[in-house]
Amino acid sequence: MVLNIPSEIDILLSCARLQTSRARTATLREALQNGIDWEYLIRIAGRHGLLPLLYHQLNRMGPESVPDAILHRLKNYFNASLGYNRFLTAELIRLLILFKNHEIPAVPFKGPVLASSVYGDLSLREFSDLDILIQKEDFNKAKDLFLSQGYSALYRLNCGQEASSNKRACEYHFRNKRTGVNLEIVWEFGPKGLSFPVNPHHLWNRLERTSFFGKEILAFSPEDLLNILCFHGYKHCWEEMRWICDVAALIRNHGEMDWDWVTEEANRLGTERILFLGLYLARNLLDIDLPDHVLQKVQSDEKIVSLARMVFDHLFSSTNGSFGIGERSFFHLRSFKTLSERFQYSYYVTIPPTSVEFEILELPSSLFFLYYLIRPFRLLGKYTVGRLIHSLLGQRFQ
Repeated sequence: MVLNIPSEIDILLSCARLQTSRARTATLREALQNGIDWEYLIRIAGRHGLLPLLYHQLNRMGPESVPDAILHRLKNYFNASLGYNRFLTAELIRLLILFKNHEIPAVPFKGPVLASSVYGDLSLREFSDLDILIQKEDFNKAKDLFLSQGYSALYRLNCGQEASSNKRACEYHFRNKRTGVNLEIVWEFGPKGLSFPVNPHHLWNRLERTSFFGKEILAFSPEDLLNILCFHGYKHCWEEMRWICDVAALIRNHGEMDWDWVTEEANRLGTERILFLGLYLARNLLDIDLPDHVLQKVQSDEKIVSLARMVFDHLFSSTNGSFGIGERSFFHLRSFKTLSERFQYSYYVTIPPTSVEFEILELPSSLFFLYYLIRPFRLLGKYTVGRLIHSLLGQRFQ
């Protein structure tokens, strides 16, 4: 797919590749001489969580071509980001020790672990929270542990609301008011209707042990992590470039990946299109090499190209690049292969209540069923009446 993108985006993509050839380095240095809109470049890099990578690569390949004020600004951000990454890493290690002491199996993923294991450098991957996989039966035990450590639930829910929310979302959010750390524990990947259909028990049986800053932790195999990262990016419509960088960095770091197992597992789970879209994006934007038989499978699905085009249009748009709920739903619906998958997704998007509905109104347990009416009417009001008012006000003040 040929992309018509500004030179600033091309520079950002060059920096996001991590491993850069001599020819690409020479091209980057030449591009830096051609009237770069530095404010735009910094803004778009910040939007995609790539400011640390931008500074690292510019400082390595062509600092003399960057205005001193810009380089100093990027360096300050880089150092501040690294300091916060180290802070979150120390907190993660502390929590993992607590989990071990309380005999709660836990798998940290994304955040510090991803930066360390995939990028090989804690400074290169920007992150702002901690993510930990637990087993569903350990939820109450883990929750009590976090509450004892100064964390509180992000949403104040009663028992009935919490049970309903956990059943749909399969995740729970905490925040430590003293430190500002946001923490998310999950026991499955993705909400109902859009969940990664891997059997949690099978996933736990394939875990590996690895060293993380002197501590032995549980970690996903590269093959499982690739499928998980592709699903995570897909769930969020690949709105941020750093998620594509994650996939690219993982593939580059694991040249001996068992591609037959990866593709067979995706076929078994029915997530081939999700996997192939992530691979397509990494190859077309960041020049990732794929085995011929995998590349052939990626290119054989014509829906991949149209989904990728939607991603590209948002990644490089002049606005904030976020998908609206309608576009997000359309994107996900196009990725499903069967009518039953589309129906299930549509149901879970529009009917079961979420924490938003619970925050708006607290109903007694005898009237809990009304939440299933409140959500569709809230969505209807927000995305039809709201748009109408916005349109009318826009015409009024033009």
